Amino acid sequence: MSAPISNFRPEPDRVLVNIVDYVLNYKIDSTLALDTARNCLIDMLGCGLEALTYPACTKLMGPIVPGTSFQLAPVQAAFNIGAMIRWLDFNDTWLAAEWGHPSDNLGGILATADWLSHNAVATGKKLLSMKDVLIAMIKAHETQGCIALENSFNKVGLDHVLLVKLASTAVVGQMIGLMRDELINAVSLAFVDGHSLRPYRHVPNTGSRKSWAAGDATSRAVRLALIATTGEMGYPSVLTAKTWGFYDVLFKGNEFKFQRSYGSYAMENVFFKISFPAEFHSQTAVESAMTLHAKLAETGKKVEYIKKITIRTHEATIRIIDKKGPLDNPADRDHCIQYMIAVPLIHGRLTAPDYEDSVAKDQAHRYLAREDGMRGRPRIHQGLSRSGEAFDHQCADSRVQRRQQVRRSGRRIPDRTQTPSRGRHPPSGREV
Repeated sequence: MSAPISNFRPEPDRVLVNIVDYVLNYKIDSTLALDTARNCLIDMLGCGLEALTYPACTKLMGPIVPGTSFQLAPVQAAFNIGAMIRWLDFNDTWLAAEWGHPSDNLGGILATADWLSHNAVATGKKLLSMKDVLIAMIKAHETQGCIALENSFNKVGLDHVLLVKLASTAVVGQMIGLMRDELINAVSLAFVDGHSLRPYRHVPNTGSRKSWAAGDATSRAVRLALIATTGEMGYPSVLTAKTWGFYDVLFKGNEFKFQRSYGSYAMENVFFKISFPAEFHSQTAVESAMTLHAKLAETGKKVEYIKKITIRTHEATIRIIDKKGPLDNPADRDHCIQYMIAVPLIHGRLTAPDYEDSVAKDQAHRYLAREDGMRGRPRIHQGLSRSGEAFDHQCADSRVQRRQQVRRSGRRIPDRTQTPSRGRHPPSGREV
């Protein structure tokens, strides 16, 4: 029995239409939003440039296939820029029903702006201005931020970079000149696309993908927007379709809720991590630890004077950064509130020792180890760097001093293999 053929196409879901009409038609005239966007851009540039000092980040940079040109197409360029921005976990943030980093969208925005400007130079057309970039930033922040206000994706197991892909698709599509129907198609493709799960942000799987997941999302957005330029069809009821739509499959049958219309609210109220280079939910806890360290120093007491510390915090904090047990990799460190409290409590700072100084010490200790026939590599406590990544330092400061004293005395240094004990992380658990 054959089914009847139908040419019926449903009206686009209202959520798609509202996003597209906002991106295409809303006039940004908020001085506060534009000024904040400028600060956000400067902040993002600092984060991205600092990230280039981390080999774990730079190994992902460049073309997909080694040996090809490093003048990247906008899709891969968006991944590179997005990964740089997000690597340190220090760019701006947004806390609501869903948290995230709205400036993650800048990967797609800057890559597309650069590509469009190169084309404009080649064809004698008008270049984009930095105000165009700032307006695109404001609209991306707003799209991501307003949906996040009332809709929690993490509670259904989805990662917040879904909103990066959505906002970037809408804004990049507008930048490359998609018409209204084409942009609705592009945004529907972003919703129907595969979406990231969150295991890389939580125990026991916390890992470095959390540093490039947003780059991947904004890169995918550029790809989807470009696909829409070919006239590729969209899926107008991608959200509301029974059984197969986003709501039924991924959102437990619930429709999105909205607190406000799109404007410039998100950019005007975005958070910057000014105080401490740590996951945002830990900011007050780190401040308390720093304050307590100073009080101990004033009274001449050591940290051993403290018998117990109890952490009372929000449910979201516990869900994201309560990390029990050993720290498995650098990505764990800014997602472990116990660690982020212990380091400033003990050392009075959240950052690692100066990087250049640590490299100099490393080279000196390697020389001594080679000279003395030592095997293995002793380590001291691993402190947080600006991104939460740890510098793994050579320890043996006391051993180096002892060897220098022995040399000055004229005695022979024993030529034997030493196997030093490895440093331990601060105790973890709810009570530090």
